[in-house]
Amino acid sequence: MSEQNEFKKHMSCALDIGEPLNLLASLTTACNEGYHFVVTKLIHPNHERDLYSKDAPRVIGRTDRLLSSNDWNKLIVCRLSKQFQIDSEIENIREHDKKLLSQELGFACHLYIPAILIKLVQRDNKNLAHLLNCKLQAGASFQVWVETPMVNPAKKSPIVNNEDCDDIWEWWNDFRRYGNYHKRIGLALVMPTDGCMLDDLEIKRWGGEPVKAIIIPTCLFISNQHKQPVLPRVYQEIIKQFLHLDVQYIISGPRFKHTYQQYCSYMGYLGKKLYDQSVIGEFSMGCEDFLQSPLQPLTEHLETPIYEIFEKDSIKYVLYQQAIEKALCDIAKNISPIVVIVVGAGRGPLVQATLNASIITQRKVKVYAVEKNPYAVNTLEERIANEWNDQVTLFNEDMRVCEPPEHADILVSELLGSFGDNELSPECLDGAQRFLKPNGISIPQSYTSYLAPLQSIKLYNEIGMSKTADKTLQVLYETPYVVHLVNAYQITNAKDLFVFEHPNRSDMIINERMRTLKFTAEQNCVLTAFAGFFESVLYKDVILSTNPVTHSRNMVSWFPIMFPLPFPVQVKTNEQIEVTFWRAENNEKVWYEWCLNSPFMGSISNIAGRSYFIKKH
Repeated sequence: MSEQNEFKKHMSCALDIGEPLNLLASLTTACNEGYHFVVTKLIHPNHERDLYSKDAPRVIGRTDRLLSSNDWNKLIVCRLSKQFQIDSEIENIREHDKKLLSQELGFACHLYIPAILIKLVQRDNKNLAHLLNCKLQAGASFQVWVETPMVNPAKKSPIVNNEDCDDIWEWWNDFRRYGNYHKRIGLALVMPTDGCMLDDLEIKRWGGEPVKAIIIPTCLFISNQHKQPVLPRVYQEIIKQFLHLDVQYIISGPRFKHTYQQYCSYMGYLGKKLYDQSVIGEFSMGCEDFLQSPLQPLTEHLETPIYEIFEKDSIKYVLYQQAIEKALCDIAKNISPIVVIVVGAGRGPLVQATLNASIITQRKVKVYAVEKNPYAVNTLEERIANEWNDQVTLFNEDMRVCEPPEHADILVSELLGSFGDNELSPECLDGAQRFLKPNGISIPQSYTSYLAPLQSIKLYNEIGMSKTADKTLQVLYETPYVVHLVNAYQITNAKDLFVFEHPNRSDMIINERMRTLKFTAEQNCVLTAFAGFFESVLYKDVILSTNPVTHSRNMVSWFPIMFPLPFPVQVKTNEQIEVTFWRAENNEKVWYEWCLNSPFMGSISNIAGRSYFIKKH
């Protein structure tokens, strides 16, 4: 097992030490027990403050010399000294607590504390949000972790009707909206207690939020047969849902029957037990929520690292080989050799799949490889000479103008993008099909793009932060991105959008498209973008898919594509999300446009391809 995988399974744990008389001693003990940092109150109760008193003490809290600035920044996360009532309807209480809170936040900046834990006790927190966002805007060094239960504790009360009980997510959502989804405001989620559990939808929605920490009360632990603390399986399953995020775990509460060191050791064990490093997870490590520009394969030659990434996906080439085998078997027995033309041959994986299929089916083939990249052709020439024994004839040309000496029985291509057609597979194959026999077979036979509404404030903020001198915010939010979606919530299942079939024998080939899709939200959420996938019929029943519902198992070649909205949109349970998509083109380029119609009407993004397009030449 690689060191990288070990690191991925590592659980960063903190201990909530409350209000210790000796912070340094408590910190040392916690670190010796395996914890990576501690949570404590910023101001000890011994330092009571009355800012209205003429004799108010100048000592605010512990001296900063107690720890080095690096230790304050790396080892300490602070709670506020009390629950400040700065949204109180009583003016003198509101103003007094506002002064106290401002002083604490200033002291936190002075100490260089990395994060402040703030608990919400009501839904209306506009004054608190205003003060915190002013501090952040002014350059405060800390993050704000909003301490929020995963489920409203009122749900467990026998006197409260669940239908009348606030969705605690709404408290959080209102709070972060006041600050326009500030990137330094995150969540510290408290695990539910007393049987008040989450459903799968709620967990998935929290998974699309900027969760910084999970707070685990010690009362949730039980003793196993060895008298060691363990979490019941229901809580393990909740933690498992967050292992793919970069979250930290805070142990909070009295020791009960166990030591704090035992809790910490168990969390380390749990991370290794629950973390399932899938093939996709291993392949995409380091790419989580990283925005990538879609490829422009017709105008930019792919480089060696890109080809290597493609070729690591054995599942894709297994599926292609299966499709080629079936096609070879369906060609009439009196045709020999069978002419197979591989267009966009790259460094030759589909050529190799064709030769493998020929051996397996015992059908003789004549293979032509068409590739315009002169540097990939260099590799193909070497493979023809040393691996394929001159069984392959090579053309270093664009498939749209190439003229092979004979027509193909089977035309094989690997031109699919994250959205199916977004790397101009339709335009390329429409040009190449002229050298396919009238009854010839195209692999793939068809592909369909799929679209789903998405919530990810993290990615919304990432787009805004990627601003450069030559790109406006409008350009950034009108550009689609290829991204491995991790800190995101897919609001509902994807629906099919555009379909392309090959060969296209229409008298007039039109690759422009326009369609409106409607989705229904299953719970309150925030719409920030639309995620795109595809399904492709390679041949007959051989299907290649990135649609989450039908995803080809362990296939890693394509990350989803994401079409952002210029601002987050609030969506209520059972509310309809309606979007219109266009695929447009002219002689020089192809582009997408999209427009939100509901829950309210927006403007058309990327109109006339002003911000993003795919070049034809």
